[in-house]
Amino acid sequence: MFKVVKKMIQYPRLTVDYPKKPFDSSLFLSIPEIDSEKCTNCGECLTQCPSNAIVMDKASNNIRINYNECIFCALCEDICPTGSARMSNKFELAESSLKEGINKIFGRSLHIREVDAGSCNGCDYEINALNNPLNDVERLGIHFVASPRHADMLLVTGCGTRNMQNALIKTYNAVPDPKIVVAVGACACSGGIFKDCYAANKGIGSIIPVDVYIPGCPPRPQAILYGIMKALDRVK
Repeated sequence: MFKVVKKMIQYPRLTVDYPKKPFDSSLFLSIPEIDSEKCTNCGECLTQCPSNAIVMDKASNNIRINYNECIFCALCEDICPTGSARMSNKFELAESSLKEGINKIFGRSLHIREVDAGSCNGCDYEINALNNPLNDVERLGIHFVASPRHADMLLVTGCGTRNMQNALIKTYNAVPDPKIVVAVGACACSGGIFKDCYAANKGIGSIIPVDVYIPGCPPRPQAILYGIMKALDRVK
């Protein structure tokens, strides 16, 4: 017992204060950004992108990136002849279609059921990290549950394979209303690199309604936490 108390005093607090305080993302590798002033529209990145996330905007005649399909591979940065494509360190990327006031419905607690709808487990590992001492998502009143019947939110990873399609629909129907669905990762958002595969769907939005999209391959725990908090209307 004495040794345990000694270690508690010896080591500092590990849990971060994010999202209450900003998180240092200087070492993160996140979405690519294109400098329109340097870009010559040569199309090299457009033809080489493995997930076809880079497209030519016909309206502005400029290259743009669909972040729901981007897998953050940094290939565009490597092959860009003018250096206009650069990887950033932004991680607060989640987009929500929910109306304001959802926080009043769920109050200060939230129960989540995580569903793997055919992923490589990369996103699932990052979701598991939400419960470690560094992130400690339970300090925010957020808990993971074993049954969808006890859940307020579905956190879904994977592209929604044909074999998981019915299971995902049944899980969605088992969650009591009102409920929130969050797509985690490029595969869940758009199908990612598997979107044209015969055994996959183009994201889980083609199977069940999605309220929040969190891009990334995989998104970091902080990015997932930001998406959850954005769904609850707890971020500015």
